[in-house]
Amino acid sequence: MDTTPAGDIRDKLIIGLDVPSVDEARRIVGRIGDAGTFYKIGYQLAYAGGFDLARDLIADGKKVFLDLKLHDIGNTVEEGVRSVARLGATLLTVHAYPQTMRAAVAGKAGSPLKILAVTVLTSYDEQDLLEAGYAPGTKPADLVARRAAQARDLGIDGIVCAAPEAERVRAVAGPDRLIVTPGIRPAGADAGDQKRVVTPAEGIRLGADHLVVARPIVKAADPRAAAEAIVNDIAQAAA
Repeated sequence: MDTTPAGDIRDKLIIGLDVPSVDEARRIVGRIGDAGTFYKIGYQLAYAGGFDLARDLIADGKKVFLDLKLHDIGNTVEEGVRSVARLGATLLTVHAYPQTMRAAVAGKAGSPLKILAVTVLTSYDEQDLLEAGYAPGTKPADLVARRAAQARDLGIDGIVCAAPEAERVRAVAGPDRLIVTPGIRPAGADAGDQKRVVTPAEGIRLGADHLVVARPIVKAADPRAAAEAIVNDIAQAAA
């Protein structure tokens, strides 16, 4: 059973279990040990048995972020969120479309589950938005701010955005909303397919509440040491 105290700085690091199998994920969690308290399960692992893993992690006292990015007709989203709430997850993502967000808020009612709205994916830049049909010149940061304002007004618990937009999102969403930032890379790490990245310390200084880090930890020769180094950076930045 995990004995992480409330408010532990380790909770600010969400370790992304972006691996193809539950067996591999369990090995990584075992190697990280008490250096990790909060885990993200996304599409890749969720569809490979990750929901059972989520139940086990929760039973062991870990926190779980289900990064499912729900987006469907309202009733489907509402019922899906209700099922996730029964599972005991801490965080769940939905896409930041007003109808979807309203349904998610209804689905989580009466539970401690927190809904995060995904504004603009961190792999998107201005050209990607143009290709997706947005008006020429639409900037990711402007779209993030607009969606953050809608999420605030609809009672969403937090926002997922790239760290460079965190300050602007905080100004829009207010002090009580969570800001969760993916696209975090330790200094010198490969950015991979992310286009708007910062270091862990920079993410905290920009106002993020939680940082999502996957490859730099799960692909490290020593995942525990990698997680501890990032938590140390977070602690120094938050001091």
